[in-house]
Amino acid sequence: MNIKELDIKLTGIDEDGIEKEYNIKDFINKTTILYFFPKDNTSGCTQEACDFRENKNRWTSKAQVVGVSPDSIKSHKSFKEKQNLNFILLSDPEHILSEAFGAWGEKSMYGKKYMGIIRSTFLIDENGEVVKEWKKVKVKGHVEEVLEAL
Repeated sequence: MNIKELDIKLTGIDEDGIEKEYNIKDFINKTTILYFFPKDNTSGCTQEACDFRENKNRWTSKAQVVGVSPDSIKSHKSFKEKQNLNFILLSDPEHILSEAFGAWGEKSMYGKKYMGIIRSTFLIDENGEVVKEWKKVKVKGHVEEVLEAL
């Protein structure tokens, strides 16, 4: 998959918490770690976000990190402030980008099936090509795996 083929625009907040509209094509020309997570301020999602935050010195010269969830901009701003996050967060309430990357699908909890974000990460090169992907991610140790691949 190449993100040059996608024409998807989402609202997000930048590294400084400023709200703006992004086109997925905006992430061409710099290696991007695009990760999809289910929900702001939940234990696994907070751990994953904080792992990216705490390792910024290891990725910042090589790539940019972009987190995506269905949460609202208001929720993302609160999450960013509470956890002092230092990367872009995109709001995908209609799961358009999530579906394009196969990160939206059927899940199961306590025997009940529902649709939601399948925790996934994609390493995208500066030409927009997905060069590595992680599906059904387990949070513990995941950021380390991504950084090793980077």
